[in-house]
Amino acid sequence: MRTWKQIWAIGLLVLVLLTVAGCGSDNAGKAQEVNGAKESTQQEQNGGAAKTDDDQQGKQTVYPLTLKDSSGVEFTFESAPQKIVTLAPSETETLFALGLDQQIVGVSDVDDYPEAAKSKPKMGGFKVNVEAVVAAQPDLVVVGNLIDEATVKSLTDLGLKVFQSHPKTVKDVMEDIKTMGVITNRQAEAEATVQSMEQELNQVTDAVKSLGADQKKKVYIEFSPGWTVGKGEFMDELIALAGGVNVASDVKGWSEINEENIIKANPDVVLYAKSVVDDKNKTLADIIKGRSGWNQITAIKENQVIALDDNLLSRPGPRLTKGLIEVAKAIYPDLIKP
Repeated sequence: MRTWKQIWAIGLLVLVLLTVAGCGSDNAGKAQEVNGAKESTQQEQNGGAAKTDDDQQGKQTVYPLTLKDSSGVEFTFESAPQKIVTLAPSETETLFALGLDQQIVGVSDVDDYPEAAKSKPKMGGFKVNVEAVVAAQPDLVVVGNLIDEATVKSLTDLGLKVFQSHPKTVKDVMEDIKTMGVITNRQAEAEATVQSMEQELNQVTDAVKSLGADQKKKVYIEFSPGWTVGKGEFMDELIALAGGVNVASDVKGWSEINEENIIKANPDVVLYAKSVVDDKNKTLADIIKGRSGWNQITAIKENQVIALDDNLLSRPGPRLTKGLIEVAKAIYPDLIKP
């Protein structure tokens, strides 16, 4: 267990609250829609060629390629980027999943998956090392929802191409992966990644689809001490897809908990981030179980306080559906088989 992950989780909550509120949930879809329209036109101009001779290779991107990112900024790519800096762990995982190890010239300080990401040059954490990013001379900088607008502007003002991604649903994540596949001419790899995610998604939804409304378990999730998540975030969606009912669904986004409301809601299952500890080295499980009156909650009485890999839950990348499987196993261990 590492205390820096608690700092990362709390920082994520604060920054999401400050910077993501204005981002629409359909941003990823819009980027893909614009891309599809532009690419279709370009393919028609080039005789409609969209595939290589080997169908296994999938579609090849036709450049120049023009599309918009989640913030609505339009980009034109004259060719596939050869030097990429990624400032979000989720985007790093996506680029590696697309086989772009050699093109990645910088990652954020907290990137730890896959193993190869650990040895990449570091570009800073919450505070981006702008000098390091510029020195890497990237063709493309990919950022998630943790980078503030001022940093994006400073990088853009220096002539860098900064592509933003703010997925809010599992579908958005899949569309973002496809979009990155188009930008980098790794469409076959992107399609394969998304197909695997769809299979994992279907594994869960098929397993819980027979549950009646009265059979669905009430779930409470705590990702950082004193914080939970409500409507409008993919963690809330993961609970719903896994057949659970989020007891914090009456709030929107990240929210500080109302302890009395949680006791009253009486969740059947409590999920928490396993690597988070406080300054006294207490785990979230210790904190949750130690709260006054919480020993009357069904989940605590029946020992259904379950640790989950917070990286699988917090990173909107190619492993998100694996996180979904873990959520579903925690809620319905008898329904979700290995």
